[in-house]
Amino acid sequence: MSGQTTTISTADGQFSAYVARPAAAKAPAMVVIQEIFGVNAVMRGIADELAAAGYLAICPDLFWRIEPGIDITDQSEAEWKRAFEFYQAFDVEQGVEDIAATIAHVRGDEGCNGKVGAVGFCLGGLLAFLTGTRTDADASAAFYGVGIENFVSEAKTLGRPLLIHIAEEDEFVPKEAQAVIVAALKDNPKVELHTYPGRNHAFARKGGAHYDAADAETAMSRTHAFFQKNL
Repeated sequence: MSGQTTTISTADGQFSAYVARPAAAKAPAMVVIQEIFGVNAVMRGIADELAAAGYLAICPDLFWRIEPGIDITDQSEAEWKRAFEFYQAFDVEQGVEDIAATIAHVRGDEGCNGKVGAVGFCLGGLLAFLTGTRTDADASAAFYGVGIENFVSEAKTLGRPLLIHIAEEDEFVPKEAQAVIVAALKDNPKVELHTYPGRNHAFARKGGAHYDAADAETAMSRTHAFFQKNL
């Protein structure tokens, strides 16, 4: 397993992605979709863990259209301010297109067995939901996605399995938004939905203010089981 960088080409230009390879010569791929802090140590760490678990993990730089190579933490007020500026400037529609390009790129990798999943966190959680509804990813998982309530109607066309983790005390996903998401998705046969009482946003982000080791492990084990079943 080793981390490296690859370049993905689109009609609009090129962007980089962090790649972590598993021990196996052929494996299912996993697109790791960033939070608002760019492809930082947390995201690379998740990719490395997925590679150790047997996936060909790839984490694309989705902020490249704003500024390539963003790599900041959640540890200072200045970085949070900068992260929210990127979030405000980010174009979700183009982001999903870049994820689709990433899926196509990694499917063509000689280390990919043809199956591709996607897992996203925070902003990436919304993008993972839209990856499920708009791309040909084989399965997608969303951790505490912000803004999913605005797109729930798209789940009617969902053709592939989707896993959603909701933090019940999420400061960025109000109770009303959670209610909209749950009501729209709970009876969808393609959707597996889990809520986490008492948990705040980013409870699975190691080193974060709201990190909860027990529920993070529960959510990740559910995610691994979901992808083992569907990839």
